[in-house]
Amino acid sequence: MSSSSRAILLASLSGLAFAMPAAVHAQDATDTLETDQPTIIVTGTRTSSRTVEDSPVPVDVLTNAAITQGGQVETNKILNKLVPSFNFPQPAIADGSDALRPATLRGLSPDQTLVLVNGKRRHVAALLNINGTVGRGAAAVDMNSIPALAIDRIEVLRDGASSQYGSDAIAGVINIRLKSASEGGRASISYGKYDTTIDGVANVTGLITNNGQPVLDPTDSRYLQAQTDGDRKVRDGESYSVATNVGLPFFGAAGGYINLTAEYRHRGYTNRQGFDLRPNYIRPSATTFDPREASFDRLQFRFGDPKADDYILFANAAVPVGDSLELYTFASFNQRDSLSAANYRQQNAAANRDFSALAPNQTPNNANFVALTPDGFLPFIQSDLTDSAATVGLRTTSGDWNVDGSFGWGRNEFDYRVENSLNTSFGPASQRSFDAGGLRYRQLLANLDISREFDMGLASPLTVAFGGEYRDEKFQIRPGELQSYAIGPLFRASFATTAVNCAAQSGVFNAGTGICSFPGRAAGAGAQGFPGLPASSATNQGRHSFAGYLELDAELIPGLTTTAAARYEHFSDFGSTFNGKFAARYEFVPGFALRGSVSNGFRAPSLHQQYFTTTSTNFIAGVPVDISTVAVNSPVARALGSKDLKAEKSFNLSGGFTASPVSGLTLTVDYYNIRINDRVVLTENLGAAGSGTAAVNSAVKAILDSNGFNSVGAARFFINGLNTRTEGVDAVLNWRLPIEGIGRWNFTAAYNYNKQKILARKNDLGPLATIPNLILFGRVEGLRFTEGQPRDKVVLSLDGTVGMFGITARTTRYGKVTSPGSANPIANPTSLTEYGPDDIFLEAKWITDLELQAKPTERLTFAIGADNLFDVYPTRSPFGPRPASVGGSYPANQQYIPFSIFSPFGFNGRYLYARASVTF
Repeated sequence: MSSSSRAILLASLSGLAFAMPAAVHAQDATDTLETDQPTIIVTGTRTSSRTVEDSPVPVDVLTNAAITQGGQVETNKILNKLVPSFNFPQPAIADGSDALRPATLRGLSPDQTLVLVNGKRRHVAALLNINGTVGRGAAAVDMNSIPALAIDRIEVLRDGASSQYGSDAIAGVINIRLKSASEGGRASISYGKYDTTIDGVANVTGLITNNGQPVLDPTDSRYLQAQTDGDRKVRDGESYSVATNVGLPFFGAAGGYINLTAEYRHRGYTNRQGFDLRPNYIRPSATTFDPREASFDRLQFRFGDPKADDYILFANAAVPVGDSLELYTFASFNQRDSLSAANYRQQNAAANRDFSALAPNQTPNNANFVALTPDGFLPFIQSDLTDSAATVGLRTTSGDWNVDGSFGWGRNEFDYRVENSLNTSFGPASQRSFDAGGLRYRQLLANLDISREFDMGLASPLTVAFGGEYRDEKFQIRPGELQSYAIGPLFRASFATTAVNCAAQSGVFNAGTGICSFPGRAAGAGAQGFPGLPASSATNQGRHSFAGYLELDAELIPGLTTTAAARYEHFSDFGSTFNGKFAARYEFVPGFALRGSVSNGFRAPSLHQQYFTTTSTNFIAGVPVDISTVAVNSPVARALGSKDLKAEKSFNLSGGFTASPVSGLTLTVDYYNIRINDRVVLTENLGAAGSGTAAVNSAVKAILDSNGFNSVGAARFFINGLNTRTEGVDAVLNWRLPIEGIGRWNFTAAYNYNKQKILARKNDLGPLATIPNLILFGRVEGLRFTEGQPRDKVVLSLDGTVGMFGITARTTRYGKVTSPGSANPIANPTSLTEYGPDDIFLEAKWITDLELQAKPTERLTFAIGADNLFDVYPTRSPFGPRPASVGGSYPANQQYIPFSIFSPFGFNGRYLYARASVTF
């Protein structure tokens, strides 16, 4: 982002912060404890009088007070603390997923939850998560682009709703309602920092030496032996934000408003690595070490949150048009500049070797090693994310008919730069900074919603709602610059020739095979840390869809509320779907009711999944081979039997009860069962360099070779590869404590149990289906799918006020998680469900947050608090030798990468913060 753009945004922020009209405070009426008034909801229904209490499906309503309390300012982190069925792990060293982290609802994919803003579909991000994280293979909405201060409330519908809203609403719907006040506002500033002791990570004070030489650890010779002093203590991740929200009359129009929010937030990077005790430098001899080992800084990695700066503007406005119409609009802009790290390249690594110092026929060894950088290097991935959206519409405000027509536009751009890196195959001539390409996604949306209530002699009027939607989407890939992905002059491929010709080209001839190779020209290609998107990946694809729906809603007899909905939708790429839903609630005695729903739904395969393409070059036996993620319709994928993606189809069933036995106390319990067929997943790597057995890899290579793709080492693409079932229970207890004379107090207890099961792995891909033991969705991804998120989650919270003081206390139990390693099960190596020797089992953990507030005046509030008050960390990853009964050693990186990225609460430790806000 340019400095001039930043200046404009910051000036806008400052102007809003001090534009404090003398109007009375009206905007934050929701920023108080719950009252006895029923809460009207607009999600999951199109009737105008539906409340949380009488909804036939579960809906959580998060007020602005709940959203803005606590130390977190990112919407996904806030939801992770407030909604038990919501999961937001915070991966690190995961390329673009560091900057735009995926979240899930009910353990399903991030793209199986629909996100709305003011009831309108929000566009998804351009980024496709293809790394080994939660949400692999999905492109989701970036909810962190929506500032908390702009939100009036969030409604979370925990039920399938494709028949009402269309694609993606399988797990549920998150509807973010923006503030709409025409006067008053709030300005807020916060500051925080992590102050933590990293549990299980030793603080290294120096290396142990013998006669001045470092010594190898006798228990694991991959590491140097070190002196330690307790656990490593860290203070980092300095973060601050300044935000303001102001409501103004819309150009003085009676009844009109324009509500503006501006926010700047900075997040400093965190680093939770362990000291990297591997020898960093080339050893002068088998018995000696480079003297620089003693003084080398062994905290070269960055394992934690990336550095990020967000600049956000939001507007929500409406103005009357005549006596019965209202023109409305809302718009947003977010610029995020993020800097994350790849893995550190040691000084002694092949990636740091200057191959130009070797003759083409010279075999690399320690004696002839010449380094490109003196100590190694840490590549940085700079992500430049720009997110923009605008919606304009016209709706009726009086009369029998409610009509709402709107047009929306949304665009997300995600560009990569790689800094402090190099392309080894260009040697000293390599750039150190690369434009690695970018991704684009654009959505156009037109909606028409019509509803009317009819008096049919029922217990309540019958609400009839119908309407339509048109959507146009586009996905683009912009290749990086040449050196970001190209093979430079310091790599030469092996080839078959004569001994004379090989000698003339300074190669090494193998008389047995007739192959001429060049061991001194074996440099790796592409920018280290993140190879750029190659020219062959350039993509510009689009599609459109249209839909129509009908919904009926009524209380048929006293106490019996029903909703029925149907929706037809046609997509230009895969065809049509028809979905229906029926939900009912029966209050058989006052305060007690049964409720349930049955529905079918769908998720259209995204353009990202159909067309994403990228290739990196690896070298096998001196031959460059492409390791590619290819489009479903690409010649390579077609050679392997790919088929056009179909829509995922779901069948949702839920049932539960609600109880309000006394005033101020409510209890809801809901069971859900979601079966999804034809889930879209990314295959394993298929080919000579694939992830299968030698026999399987050879058979796939034969198919590729027979179709002319000899240079493809391995390919992967998306398929309709799984049938699954998700079932669980949600329980929520809200109790307004009947305490007289000592303020107002609310207690909430919420619980989610969630179980994922793979019912079928599918392989009907033509030639691949004939290969014995070929696996398209392997053990690691299968276990990540079924056990990579908490089986259960408990949230207990208490908040209250006594005079000018307030308190919010929350403790959350995150259930067990399995983080599978790449090593196959020892007893049964081909098993898809058994555990392997390097699988990590994360224990259940309690995380406690505490905030204290003081309100010395009606408009001024101060708060201090701690997230993760007791400085709890996830289970430390094992390292060193495995148990003797197993044998071997754990992966070397688990010594200095101490925690799994599947931890559901991250791995940053205690966060201390302070916040000041003023209302006006």
